[in-house]
Amino acid sequence: MTRKLVRPRDGRMLAGVCAGLARRFGMSAGMVRLLFVLSLLLPGTQVIVYLALWIIMPNEDRYAATY
Repeated sequence: MTRKLVRPRDGRMLAGVCAGLARRFGMSAGMVRLLFVLSLLLPGTQVIVYLALWIIMPNEDRYAATY
């Protein structure tokens, strides 16, 4: 069974991107959030990637309704 990359309705903090990534890769949402916050200390485009994933990843409700 493959897990789809969607933003779940439960367990969200902001947009559900970290919770969706955690669910997809079998990690805890807290760990993904911690890794994201720590990555903000490094130079890069982390915030832009987060915003892009927010736009690209469908909501769990919308995905369930279409498939």
